[in-house]
Amino acid sequence: MSSEKVHVEHCKGVNGLDKVILREIRGCSAEVYLYGGQVTSWKNELREELLFLSSKATFKPHKAIRGGIPICFPQFGNIGSLEQHGFARNRVWSVDPDPPPFPSTTSHRAFIDLILGHSEEDVKIWPHRYECRLRVALGPGGDLMLTSRIRNTNTDGKSFTFTFAYHTYFFVTDISEVRVEGLETLDYLDNLKNRERFTEQGDAITFESEVDKIYLSTPTKIAILDHERKRTFVLRKDGLPDAVVWNPWDKKAKAMADFGDDEYKHMLCVEAACVEKPITLKPGEEWRGRQEISAVPSSYCSGQLDPQRALFNR
Repeated sequence: MSSEKVHVEHCKGVNGLDKVILREIRGCSAEVYLYGGQVTSWKNELREELLFLSSKATFKPHKAIRGGIPICFPQFGNIGSLEQHGFARNRVWSVDPDPPPFPSTTSHRAFIDLILGHSEEDVKIWPHRYECRLRVALGPGGDLMLTSRIRNTNTDGKSFTFTFAYHTYFFVTDISEVRVEGLETLDYLDNLKNRERFTEQGDAITFESEVDKIYLSTPTKIAILDHERKRTFVLRKDGLPDAVVWNPWDKKAKAMADFGDDEYKHMLCVEAACVEKPITLKPGEEWRGRQEISAVPSSYCSGQLDPQRALFNR
């Protein structure tokens, strides 16, 4: 029966890079590149693109793909000798040939499991052995779910510490008509002011200039309202206490070679993250983080979504 089809297609993408296309019965889809373990497209049943991907994105080794959902590991930001946001988004992941099954109570069919492990080159710049697993799944209703598991596989008895983020680029119609709900009254670190700590004052976050903030101790659910499109993105997360909100605005957009001058108007990054308090794993220990994003018709106010669709009730 058609409802029993498993919609997972392995094919070639830009510049011949390997990618996987996930499809659900109703027409929703997602594309995942093995380079970076990166989701680059997520479309609803009307084939409308929900993620932003720059028209100038480069699909070449050693350069992160600008848009979609890059994986920031083992660090978020630019600290020490590691490259910006770590190296996971600049490495080729492999497909797990024997993935663990979904619980029998779920009806997920379209999913892929990827693995990234240490290489001898990586050990030179980050002297630890690890295994990073990523499951990308498309729910029957079109929800996009990412689950990461990171294990310390050091054999020398050493712990390691890391920070992490799903650097999600949402496609929005007009950034000046977007608001984010769920982060009001929270403390944040302002990356434009040397990570100085402030408290959010507005009823909701709106945008009229560059923003680069790390919100702390955030709720498990955040809403991004695109008034122009009458669409709301709902982000649910687990194991990721922080949330990064970023838009480069006009000056920074023009300074980025892989970003169109006016593309800042059509994107907003809201990132489930663990930044303020890094995670430490002893050998053999594993960390798990998860985000689920869905797109629902507006209008929507934070906290009023159907509780049956909540993250932990699936």
